[in-house]
Amino acid sequence: MNKVELMTAAAINAMNSIMNLTSSDNILILTDVHCSNIATAFKQAGFSKGCKVDVYRIDERLRPIKEIPAGLISLLPGKTIVLNIIKALAEEIQFRIKWIFKVKETGRIKCAHMPGITESMMTEGPLNVDYEDMKAKADSLITLLKNAEALHITTDEGTDVMLGIKGRKFIDDIFIAEGEMANLPCGEIYCAPEETSADGVVIFDASIGDIGLLKTPLRVSLKGGKIHKLAADDSKLVQRVIELTNIDEDAKIIGELGIGINPGARIIGNMLEDEKAIGTAHIAFGNNEDFPGGGKNRSKIHRDYLFHRPTIEAFYKDKTSRKIIHNGKFLFIE
Repeated sequence: MNKVELMTAAAINAMNSIMNLTSSDNILILTDVHCSNIATAFKQAGFSKGCKVDVYRIDERLRPIKEIPAGLISLLPGKTIVLNIIKALAEEIQFRIKWIFKVKETGRIKCAHMPGITESMMTEGPLNVDYEDMKAKADSLITLLKNAEALHITTDEGTDVMLGIKGRKFIDDIFIAEGEMANLPCGEIYCAPEETSADGVVIFDASIGDIGLLKTPLRVSLKGGKIHKLAADDSKLVQRVIELTNIDEDAKIIGELGIGINPGARIIGNMLEDEKAIGTAHIAFGNNEDFPGGGKNRSKIHRDYLFHRPTIEAFYKDKTSRKIIHNGKFLFIE
């Protein structure tokens, strides 16, 4: 198959596997000039099932946009699927959050969110995977984490942090039901930790959303769920993170813990794919109001920070504990 055929096949596989695409679906694609070929592949995937497809292309002259364009809102009525296929601009995070909430307000639309998706993701790895096998792995991990109230996360690089997760269930992103949203590529389990119960140190040594691959590790000290101190050999990195977390007060508060489970995902400096890579975990700071598993962070932003080879031990309601991941390797399910 040529490149166009490969991308279309990947789009069809993904939409059939995680959205249960049918001929009755009415699709809205939000895209831009940077992702037009990918948008076309998903458009063809919709046509392959006889779906109606509308496309809204962002006017580059108006970027970065802060508010939802009226023309985009006018296309929303009657839609059952929304696909956000756009370049990821840090300055548009607020717009993307507002748009996701607008879509979720309907209570019936399946939304696949793809800020930063590339043609390489379509043809080389994270979208061309066995979704059933990935779902089975996710279910096994989530079962192991059921009734856990706290997690102890360590790495050989120096991470040593306790997270409270009492009442905050883990979910996966491998099937999108009506009224729900997930990323494509998919491939993680995640939860919204307690906003006031993260204490310790995390060494982020892989990548950071909107920054990319890290040349030097970032040391983040957490106290009561909030960033307390930042340190790195690269002073410019520290200053950039300070700027990114000064958007509002909740931008410094923990919003997510995620664990990658996609066997095709690579660490390339693009968080949309990076955070799905097996052998990694990520912590996000900022908004998590839309998390089905709970979440009270109302920040205007949500940014992920990725690290390699976590060891994770779960502490349960019945006072027992179990190590579920060791140096990035899943235990009990492989």
